[in-house]
Amino acid sequence: MPFRRGNDARRRWRLSAKLQIAASVATVLGFSAVCAGVMFDMRRGEEQLARQTLENFASGIEADISRNIELYDLSLRAVASNLEMPEIRNVSKELRQLILFDHAATAKHFGAIQVFDSKGDLTIDAASLDPRPENRSDEEYFTVQRDHPDTGLYISRPMLHRGAYAIVLSRRIVGEDGRFRGVVVGSIRFSYFHDMFGRLNLAPGDTITVLRNDRTIIMRTPFDLDVIGKNLAEQLDWKAENLKGGGAYSGKGPVDDTPRLYVRRSSSGPLYVVVGKPLEAVFNLWRTEAIRIGAIMAFLVLFVLSATLVLAREIVRRADAEDKLEELATTDALTGLKNRRKFDTEIEREWRRASRHGQPVALLMIDADHFKAYNDTYGHQAGDQVLVGIAICISDAVRRAGDCPARFGGEEFAVLLPSTTPFEAFNLAETIRAKVQQWCEGEVITTVSIGVASMRPNAGQQWSDLIEATDKALYAAKANGRNQSVLATAPKIALVA
Repeated sequence: MPFRRGNDARRRWRLSAKLQIAASVATVLGFSAVCAGVMFDMRRGEEQLARQTLENFASGIEADISRNIELYDLSLRAVASNLEMPEIRNVSKELRQLILFDHAATAKHFGAIQVFDSKGDLTIDAASLDPRPENRSDEEYFTVQRDHPDTGLYISRPMLHRGAYAIVLSRRIVGEDGRFRGVVVGSIRFSYFHDMFGRLNLAPGDTITVLRNDRTIIMRTPFDLDVIGKNLAEQLDWKAENLKGGGAYSGKGPVDDTPRLYVRRSSSGPLYVVVGKPLEAVFNLWRTEAIRIGAIMAFLVLFVLSATLVLAREIVRRADAEDKLEELATTDALTGLKNRRKFDTEIEREWRRASRHGQPVALLMIDADHFKAYNDTYGHQAGDQVLVGIAICISDAVRRAGDCPARFGGEEFAVLLPSTTPFEAFNLAETIRAKVQQWCEGEVITTVSIGVASMRPNAGQQWSDLIEATDKALYAAKANGRNQSVLATAPKIALVA
């Protein structure tokens, strides 16, 4: 069955082309997914590395700030504690200064410690034995300590203190009876923060923000007086949940619109540090690598898909060429019907199918009457026209897809009719004969004789038996005067005109 194998081969060719395209697309999608996964992992890695770097950076800054505040607070505590000594009231001013401030922390960024009584009047100043009179009862650092006994160390908002911008640190002075006796006050000038931040190697766009626990900005670099002292709790478009202690946040911050990666240190002290780095800088190396890998992947994807489409097109072209070759090999060149070779293949296949399913197979054998005489009289070209006309009549009458009209040889035609009863086949034969007779009513006068047979295959029978029965019916039609159809029945051949 060479033609059956040819059909299967062509189907396999077309299927292989589709599978090749599908496999290439699946491969491209798979590699793209893997590549995308790797790129996202790289992005997360870059973010994690930047976060860890910023955490270490913030940790160092916060440790320095906490150490200095703690050192200064120890001095304030010592002053507040020494003021409660009974002997302090009876000593000279010089000795009192020595007792109170001898161990006080001193640095160029630390302001002189001052003591205010319960009314807010300045009583003692580390910078002078005879301080000028001043009253600070309306200052925040005084009122907080006076009105809230459990405040402890209080750090004020950034303010202008003694001629310089600073933060004021204060502690409550309590008498032996537990009553409020005043406030001891010190300050850390902004020059401390400027000096510390100036020693750091900051990239453009990096930010360092020092905040009080109530989210008041104490200091920020880049320095901006409009930002210093601003309380983020009053900013409605920024939520504290965005950046909790020990956490990180990516996006626009509360101060400007530059997207950054912000990291906050988890601190139990009065101040905490937030360090920010622009996301563009965080992912700059990753973005460069992603563009490079993406370009390579895009080139490979285009190459693979292009090569696949070219190969698939060549496969389809080969399948089409095989279709055309099969058509040429199985089609009669003159009439356009199937040729004898194709007919033999089809009748064998249909015979086996009918045998399996117990269905009948019918066959028509059609012969042009007096064709040899007509051909000799009018020539081969006219004879060919007659054969073409008969083929057209047959094709016009045979409509089912499974039927197989063929040129059997010379002026003889055959029509294979699967699952067709004898009388259905006979009616079709009469239709063909009538069409040929109607077509021949002009100058060309010819008719056809048709033999009809239908068999339900039994064990031991071959399809050649069907052809033999049809041939006998055709011979009977010719013997009875031509231009008629004769139905044969098997196994005993009875001829019905």
